[in-house]
Amino acid sequence: MNTRAILPSIFIFLFCFQVSAQRLSRTEKKLVKTIEANNAKAITFLERTVNINSGTLNAKGVKQLGEVFGSAFKTIGFETSWIDMPLEMNRAGHLFAETKGTKGKRLLLIGHLDTVFEEDSPFQSFEMVNDSIAHAPGGNDMKGGDVIVLFALKALHENGLLNNAQIIVAFTGDEESTGKPLDISRRDLVNAAKRSDIALGFETSTGFNYATVARRGSSGWEVEVEGKRAHSSGIFNEKVGAGAIFEMSRILNGFYNEVRGEEYLTFNPGMLLGGTFLDYDIKTGKGNAFGKSNVVAQTAIVKGGLRFMSEEQKENARGQMRAIVANNLPNTSAKIKFTDSYPAMGPTRGNKDLLKQLNQVSLALEQGKVLAYDPGKRGAADTSFVAVYVDCLDGLGTIGSGAHTPQETVNLNTIEALTKRAAVLIYRLINQ
Repeated sequence: MNTRAILPSIFIFLFCFQVSAQRLSRTEKKLVKTIEANNAKAITFLERTVNINSGTLNAKGVKQLGEVFGSAFKTIGFETSWIDMPLEMNRAGHLFAETKGTKGKRLLLIGHLDTVFEEDSPFQSFEMVNDSIAHAPGGNDMKGGDVIVLFALKALHENGLLNNAQIIVAFTGDEESTGKPLDISRRDLVNAAKRSDIALGFETSTGFNYATVARRGSSGWEVEVEGKRAHSSGIFNEKVGAGAIFEMSRILNGFYNEVRGEEYLTFNPGMLLGGTFLDYDIKTGKGNAFGKSNVVAQTAIVKGGLRFMSEEQKENARGQMRAIVANNLPNTSAKIKFTDSYPAMGPTRGNKDLLKQLNQVSLALEQGKVLAYDPGKRGAADTSFVAVYVDCLDGLGTIGSGAHTPQETVNLNTIEALTKRAAVLIYRLINQ
């Protein structure tokens, strides 16, 4: 065999393949033109959805938004269903839309309907700031991403490119505050992943030329402390001891000094109450404390969150926290409990391969390279629940600023380009 003659042919083939992957086909160019023609409708649809309050606890609003998206998916040939959650979970439910087929990769496209802005929030409506930026509660996180999903699929449908493809769209109704128990609230999402090959998440983008191949997991933690109620003149003596607030201070200081520092591991105490009597409502996150400066605090409570890159990292941190909590000051006692929320989404080879494909699409669209975003700077998301079953890529949604604040904005000028990127990626995947 003449290997010298074969090797140049291989290199030529690989070169031609790479060049073709970085160019749009005739069909893809038509797809791009359709997205351009529909972009004004996409912006109008986004404004309509933003003006429907869908705070996580506003079950009626979340379901209303689901009906709006559901109707839109039906018009492009998707079968839709609304899955209610049990009443005691205080969550609305989820929207699923599906086309069935056997061609190419089976895709799961993930978004969420709910926002952090409840009915009593003063930030309720879509308002233009200038010709490209809009203040929009949930417009960036993540109704804009949902609109990208819809209008990417709409363009594929209008060009007859969804025939015989299996695509499941899953828009959850409680991503911002996940319903418990998780085995119920995420059951349908996990089942959809088990019928898929790839999951694409359309959470808010971290930048035009970034995507997410890894996300940290999230866990809740709570510390309760009991001290001996007494006159403050006796604090520190053998009978009274240190009191609940000093003990809680010791614990939090121990967390800060002894657990902090490992890469990708963070923990945050988000709520703290201490005094003689406490009243805390777990559903609303609101509470009251009563105490006096001349009375040693009897009780204290803190609730927080823990972020991690792996189950091993999570369990190691929990072990350190338990040890600190157990080393009590005189005449105090403390206990800590943990609740699982989002698992970690590791940077797997399959996830990185998806990023390479997205990068090829972006180059073909002349939008520049797409790089992996630092997972330490991202929060948890629904893709984490399915990462153990499928390859995942996230952060494919809109670009904006101030998510989760009354200053949240969405950049309308980038929606068309990001929709093109999503549509071409989907087209290539369902034809593999």
